[in-house]
This record gives sequence, C-alpha cells and structure tokens, in this order.
Amino acid sequence: MHFISTYASMSFADAVAAAKEALKREKFSILAEIDMQQVLKRHLSVDLRPYLVLSACNLPLLHRAIRADDAIGSTLLCEMVIQEHNDSCVEVSVVDPACTIGTINHVEMISIAQELQSLVRKVMEDIESAPKFHRAA
Repeated sequence: MHFISTYASMSFADAVAAAKEALKREKFSILAEIDMQQVLKRHLSVDLRPYLVLSACNLPLLHRAIRADDAIGSTLLCEMVIQEHNDSCVEVSVVDPACTIGTINHVEMISIAQELQSLVRKVMEDIESAPKFHRAA
C-alpha cells in the first residue's frame, strides 16, 4: 500500500493536536482514537513508543459512497497513524485512498477516491503548516 506521510521534529502531543485540527478543518469527523501504546501494554504487557491511530471519516463522502456501494463503508475510514520515532521525530501517515477505494472499478468510487485523496493531502499540508511543525531531516 502506498502512504501519504510527513515527518516532523515536534512533540508527539503537538503532532496529535495538529492532526486533529487539520482533520477538523477539512470536515473529517474523528470516530475513534486508539492508543496502541496503551492497548499493547494492557493486552500483551509490551512497551511501544507513542503510537496513535485516529479513525476519521468525511461523512458526506461516506454517504455518497454507501449510496453507490453499500459494502464500501469500512474502506472509507481514514486511518491516520501518528507515531514517535527516535530522536523526537514524529511521523504522521495515512493510506492513499487512490490505492484502496480508487482501485474499485466503479465510476463513483473512483471519483470519491480522488476527492478523498485531495482532502487527505490538504490535511497533511495543514499539519505541515502548524506553528510547531519543523520538517525532520
């Protein structure tokens, strides 16, 4: 799968805040927030660096997609991953919608995938324009 990613030298908390604000600006609703660090600690007793999954969705696009194909709903979630790497580098990534729903041989799905891809790219650009964002080397 292909991902749209950005790397920043900023705190994990600042990256999460920037991602949430960017999603909100582009009319995404955050449907779930999964703290993988806590989940793995609780269920497997293993340590993991800060790693958060935001399940977001653009509801108007979801509605259009469901009208076109009622089995498509689960693939329209935008699973944004925010993870801290070594040296205070934070990565924000999301699967490119053109590589998931954009591969469905359905004219409306291809159109929705292109719109969603455009919105996801705007979200990533918004994150990169956050005041505390500094591109990691």
